[in-house]
Amino acid sequence: MTDNAPVEYRIAVADAHAHLFEVRCTVADPAPGGQRFRLPTWVPGSYLIREFARHFVEVRAEAAGGHVAIVKEAKDTWRAAACTGPLTVVARVYAFDVSVRTAYLDATRGYFNGGAVFLSPEGRAERACTLRIELPDREPYRRWRIATTLAQQAGDAQAFRASDYDDLIDHPVEMGGFIDGAFTVGGVRHRIAVSGRADVDMPRLTRDLAQVCKAHVDLFGGPPPFADGYLFQVMAVGEGYGGLEHRSSTSLVASRKGLPAPGMEAATDDYVSFLGLASHEYFHAWNVKRIKPAAFVPYDLARESYTRQLWVFEGITSYYDDLALVRSRVIDEAKYLELLGRNLTRVLRTPCRHMKSVADASFDAWSKHYRPDDNSPNATISYYAKGAVVALALDLLLRGEGKATLDDVMRALWQRHGARDIGVPEDGLEKIASELAGRDLREFFARCVDGTDDPPLAGLLAHVGIALALRPAASAADRGGKPAPEGTSRSWIGAKIGADLRIEHAFAGGPAERAGLAGGDVLVAFDGVRASLDALNTLLERRAPGARVGVHAFRRDELMTFDVDLAPAPLDTAVLTVNAAAGGAALLRRAAWLGLARGAAADATDATDASPTTA
Repeated sequence: MTDNAPVEYRIAVADAHAHLFEVRCTVADPAPGGQRFRLPTWVPGSYLIREFARHFVEVRAEAAGGHVAIVKEAKDTWRAAACTGPLTVVARVYAFDVSVRTAYLDATRGYFNGGAVFLSPEGRAERACTLRIELPDREPYRRWRIATTLAQQAGDAQAFRASDYDDLIDHPVEMGGFIDGAFTVGGVRHRIAVSGRADVDMPRLTRDLAQVCKAHVDLFGGPPPFADGYLFQVMAVGEGYGGLEHRSSTSLVASRKGLPAPGMEAATDDYVSFLGLASHEYFHAWNVKRIKPAAFVPYDLARESYTRQLWVFEGITSYYDDLALVRSRVIDEAKYLELLGRNLTRVLRTPCRHMKSVADASFDAWSKHYRPDDNSPNATISYYAKGAVVALALDLLLRGEGKATLDDVMRALWQRHGARDIGVPEDGLEKIASELAGRDLREFFARCVDGTDDPPLAGLLAHVGIALALRPAASAADRGGKPAPEGTSRSWIGAKIGADLRIEHAFAGGPAERAGLAGGDVLVAFDGVRASLDALNTLLERRAPGARVGVHAFRRDELMTFDVDLAPAPLDTAVLTVNAAAGGAALLRRAAWLGLARGAAADATDATDASPTTA
């Protein structure tokens, strides 16, 4: 019987120096009229049509040892001629993308995200799958290991199985000479595999990650939703930052300076950033991998799936990623307030926040978020950053009324939707939050989610003993979150300028735009003197608002002249500080919010529940 025979996959190193994988897909009983094979055009968690088929160099088919004709019918679809099975389609796939979305192969490392390399036989996607990873029997491949959460077939380190095609492509595979570590949280083993050249203090990394993961598991209650383990796959590079969530793992690209080096004492900003990234992707194991919008149930990976809720799944996750760091004591309260100030600063510096709602930005993710250009700050808002600000406001609003918290809302979403595999309707969060609050929150959502109002953070923060102040930027490198140096006073040119003196963004209504400057222009001189970033900083510190500056810049290959009238620097830089005069009730509310009210017993890490071990 072949009616329910598993779909068999094999992936092999075809030519590491040419960065080519050979991928085979075998169907025991091809469709009588000719079997179609389809490749996804996007992967969950990255909302852009990415055209993975462009990396397919060659596709052929064979059966009974002979050639079978195969034609490409669409950008992502091939059809093999009618034949008697088993039918095997063989593809050569170019893999040289260091990102977490596609595939990579050279003589030092291999990686693939299944959706970018595995064809799905039409009508067979619900069948079980087997996968064999074939490595050359020579150096350096004899020393390669495999890190994935795909279910391993007993007794064979290179053979795996999946319940269906969706399961197959939701467990990326890392191969090479990575270093690794492990820890246990909630009775579940967690692993971390670090590829690339990096000197890592693995005991510290596993200890800190264990504390962060435990904070998330504690929030949702019960054991983690991945009983067979979790894996952090980390590619260390010189400069890079990004991650993609999967059902029991995450792929991360991180700067090697963001990983803890042996002997490092205090956590650096780069390390805190890495922990925030890992925290973000881990929280996604609940929020978006299982608690997901109804528009994603089931996934349609052939076309866009629109929802106005991405701020819920990315913005709320962005709120909890750093909140877990302070709740787990990996960072202190002051550092957390600094991180909140930085994120609020990013939002305040986006001119479009009063034109585009966070719900609209969610809907437009497919055309705008992953395709930024020089006009992006004037045309959209990040549903990550603005979504996190809205989540903070909603949490503080709920806490101020004393009946519920955003933690309660997330647990309800998990119990009613995620744990039951029921998609969240477009108004699902608003209804649950209103129910738990005991009153209609329609006005808050109308103003701050579907509308473009700034959430009323100053008053909400004051209720937990935190003061919010806004000030001008102290320099081009000022990210907010900290008080400005004494005596800082600057004018404003209204543009973000890169290290190469190219204008990255000319902000709507700002001095640069009013003078005619635009994104892509390369600055050459200020008032006849050669331009540099230092010269610009000096000019903005010494020239008062209203002063006119003559700017020479190249647009394309043409030299142009502009008269820029400097403006007062806007109050777009946020600083959050503890209000020492706040009353005891505010202090208790803040302690509950930040998880600082636990007793000594709860503060100790349980040796069996969150203990770092060496793999």
